[in-house]
Amino acid sequence: MLLIVRHGETASNAARIVQVPETPLNERGMAQAERLAARLAEHHRSRPIGQVVASDLRRAEMTAEPLAEALGLPLVIEPLLAERNFGDLRGRAYAEIGLDIMEPGYAPPAGEDWATFHRRVDRAWSRIRELAGETEGDSVFVTHGLVCHSLALHHLHLGDGVEQPDRWGNTSVTHVEARAPWRTTRINCCDHLNKATADGGQMSGI
Repeated sequence: MLLIVRHGETASNAARIVQVPETPLNERGMAQAERLAARLAEHHRSRPIGQVVASDLRRAEMTAEPLAEALGLPLVIEPLLAERNFGDLRGRAYAEIGLDIMEPGYAPPAGEDWATFHRRVDRAWSRIRELAGETEGDSVFVTHGLVCHSLALHHLHLGDGVEQPDRWGNTSVTHVEARAPWRTTRINCCDHLNKATADGGQMSGI
């Protein structure tokens, strides 16, 4: 099984600021990461997890670190899992940009347009399948909201009549069968978070 996880909350995430690569988790995000680790450690007791892989952006690494430590596994870093690169917009508040940076035809200065981003996620998906195929047991991949969006749009079978979420929750877990057609058995699940922790994360995660 593939377990696809979105990173925990950051201060920029909560304040609606386009994030820079080194943005760390905030206190709430660290609590979410600890709850995620407890949830997946329980999963490991019935379905062993053989590897933990994270994007090279700091918020994803920090989300994955408590889990890797709990399972006694090395943390594997995979840059292809990184969030969409918004280039010169990183570090700026959404409200001050003055346009919808998610528009289909928008290309951020010195960043990735949608087509470029989706092609990179295609390569990430190939890497996910390669790593999972080389590992005994389930695999965890800690990534970002727009990567989850792209995977669900182009590579995962969500089920007949099932639409992908409007918002991918912080530390949400999506379960995917590790064979074609890559059916999801659980989508965007945040059951490990209590209500106070679960409310308030933002969809974009960038």
